Amino acid sequence: MSTGALQLRGVSIEVVRKDIRNVHLSVLPPMGRVRIAAPRHLSSDAIRAFAIGKLGWIRRQQTKLQVQERETPREYLDRETHYVWGRRCLLRVVEEDAPPSVEWRQHRLLLSVRPNTTLERRAAIVEAWYRKELRTAAVVLAERWQRRIGVRMSGLFVQRMKTRWGGCNAATRTVRLNTDLAKKPRECLEYILVHELAHLIEPTHDSRFTTLMDIHLPSWRSVRQTLNRLPVRHEEWQY
Repeated sequence: MSTGALQLRGVSIEVVRKDIRNVHLSVLPPMGRVRIAAPRHLSSDAIRAFAIGKLGWIRRQQTKLQVQERETPREYLDRETHYVWGRRCLLRVVEEDAPPSVEWRQHRLLLSVRPNTTLERRAAIVEAWYRKELRTAAVVLAERWQRRIGVRMSGLFVQRMKTRWGGCNAATRTVRLNTDLAKKPRECLEYILVHELAHLIEPTHDSRFTTLMDIHLPSWRSVRQTLNRLPVRHEEWQY
């Protein structure tokens, strides 16, 4: 893999050459860093022409990211606001000499921890609970949607992801989901999962991919808009 840079009408673009067949364009959170992944054989002029053709889209995506609301930093204290499947919950912290646990009770998220548990440890406990919650829901959805679309993945992974809601490796037929989807409405998880499963048929975002999404999940554009409007995690982003 080799990297370079392209300056184009005030837009800085990172260019990564890899052993791939197609060009992939990404505008990454939080502030809209632009990256193009291109096949090694593609000329610099061809990459530049591709980028010029996408400038309008790039700027629109950057604007969306730059104005997107950010969550306030969490301290994992009593009556702090958290979200589970798009629903607002108040955190209730109970200190007791017992193994830590998290329980969701309608509008309340109950966190049980040992006395003097640090903020970092509380965060890790809640994060693990979100990861388990998401995986449970995703496994059920994945089984249904694999049958509908006619694909079969080899693995499903749930993890903290800083710049994407999901990912698909068409070569290994694996799908990855961002743990934070457990905080968003359930239809957002369904949209991301269908999106990644469709990539097992078409790795790019070309017209064939769009047609697949239109056939299997006609509401995907509306759900994508909803997801893009929701607050994203507050943190120091690193790449």
